[in-house]
Amino acid sequence: MPEIRFQIQWPDGSEETCYSPSLVVKDYFSPGEAYSLTEFVARSRTALTIASDRVEAKYGFPCGRALGQLQHIEQRAIQYTTLNDPQVQFVNFLGRALNEHSDMKDGVKAGHRHVPSPSGVTGGR
Repeated sequence: MPEIRFQIQWPDGSEETCYSPSLVVKDYFSPGEAYSLTEFVARSRTALTIASDRVEAKYGFPCGRALGQLQHIEQRAIQYTTLNDPQVQFVNFLGRALNEHSDMKDGVKAGHRHVPSPSGVTGGR
């Protein structure tokens, strides 16, 4: 199951890296988009709950890390509720999804093939 991390910016300007065990978060957030605090928490709750449910369907138990991430987001959001129109900026998804092997075939990255080095020597360049 591919994991992914994503970067957000809280209403006070501080940035945080968040975690999801599933790419489902890509269905709920767009890089560069600002969300009201309430909408961000609601989208996070939906996406991370779905992500945890997917883990449970596959492995027989929910994803504690996803539920912990959700709890952290909900707790952190509380401190901004007194602000006038607090916004959370969804900065970006970070790197490639972790554990994503969809472009791998037989351990070889798609579009790449092994070319033996001259005289059978292997090693660095």
